[in-house]
Amino acid sequence: MNSAFADRRSGGILRQACHFGEWLQGRMGAQGPVVLVTLRPDGMFLRAGRRACSGLTVKTPHAPAGFPVPPPVLRRFLSALGLPLTGAYHLHPAFPPGLGTGASTAALVAIARLAGFCGPPALLARACVAAEGASDPLMFGHPDRLIWSSREGRVLAQGPALPRAHLLGGFFGPPLPTRATDSAYDDVSDLVTAWQRGAALAGFAAIATESAARCLTRRGPPDDPTAQLAKDLGALGWSASHSGAARALIFAPGQVPSHAVAQMREAGLRNVQPLFTGDVQQGVGKHA
Repeated sequence: MNSAFADRRSGGILRQACHFGEWLQGRMGAQGPVVLVTLRPDGMFLRAGRRACSGLTVKTPHAPAGFPVPPPVLRRFLSALGLPLTGAYHLHPAFPPGLGTGASTAALVAIARLAGFCGPPALLARACVAAEGASDPLMFGHPDRLIWSSREGRVLAQGPALPRAHLLGGFFGPPLPTRATDSAYDDVSDLVTAWQRGAALAGFAAIATESAARCLTRRGPPDDPTAQLAKDLGALGWSASHSGAARALIFAPGQVPSHAVAQMREAGLRNVQPLFTGDVQQGVGKHA
């Protein structure tokens, strides 16, 4: 598979796809690996550029030092790929750190491409895990079609193509940077099995809702309003970043209520905006 949008350039700027939490995430069995299916909306990118220089620097406007890639992590990453430890990189993530949008993986993938990497995405994934202990599957085309082992950096299985969906995304709660050693997730092997069978959008939304609900029961926050919002607004379901603040209500195309954005904001969600994801038009079988 090719990297997901990693080679799209405009005026010397590379755009790398980010994600917005997960459709599902948890353990494969009580002691199994942490697995996930990422949720990748259309048009959500980290923008990156590189200028040649003898040193190695990363600058991200309006962000703390070391976000989204601390210098030691970047050096390990570039060294693992045999890429030069030089260059001045400028990163513009879609959102601030710790919100569950895959900024660190997107940044590493973009930097590798800018530094000249053109190898297979599996090699890129292994380098990401070696550098920071975990990875999202954003170096692959159609990353949301993969059952992904995030701490191993490998594809466990291919999943189905997803129906087109309209989402309302926002953030609830404080930033929560992902810790690679964090394995406090529920067993979702039953949900993975159901996911691989494929479904209509309502079925995928139900799986996402169950995975998010299990995560919130275990990890909180206890006052999260997303489940009630989904019920009140007639959504098919809802999704969450299982280690961040991203939340999304899932609707069939064209079914988002006009008052939904205001109601989500009133409930305490920040940066509420429409998002779109999925490839297959329900009942048509053609790419959107």
